[in-house]
Amino acid sequence: MLTALTAAMGTAVVMAQIPASTPVGSRAAAAKPATTPKTASTAKKAGAAETARKIRSVPARQALVQVLTQLENDWVQALKTKNAEKLAAILGDDWKGVGWDGRVADKAAALAALKTDSLDSIEMGPMEVRVFGAVAVVTGSDTEKSRTNGKDSSGKYVWTDVFVQRNSDWQAVASQSARVP
Repeated sequence: MLTALTAAMGTAVVMAQIPASTPVGSRAAAAKPATTPKTASTAKKAGAAETARKIRSVPARQALVQVLTQLENDWVQALKTKNAEKLAAILGDDWKGVGWDGRVADKAAALAALKTDSLDSIEMGPMEVRVFGAVAVVTGSDTEKSRTNGKDSSGKYVWTDVFVQRNSDWQAVASQSARVP
């Protein structure tokens, strides 16, 4: 049951659509209004500090996108090669996925599905990575040739993966996919 589900939900090439002006963090922090400096000197210092903060955060944001991109690539590779050890490392113990058919699966079910399901080919569509502190949301689409429970599950899918940072590592904790008619 899970090949199409996990293949559609955790896969290959990421095109990050994170504007450089968006700080890594929560929406509330991003929406927080700036304070107005009282003098020209403090305004200049505040502007310089803000610019420096944005410059520092761009590489961090790019590095994070690369980490999540690699996780998505590793996920699809684990499905193609039926690598249970790799998939187990990507999925958190508390991972839940809602498949295109409405079935809910946990980590144990995803690992068991590696034995019976197959992902023959996959073509990734555009993906978006959004980061909210220690939580990241990756959305995207794919077109795949796959079999789930012995039946053809090939088609076009849209999906969402939610990752949480735990002890400096990122793990998937929730996924959802929908088949596009």
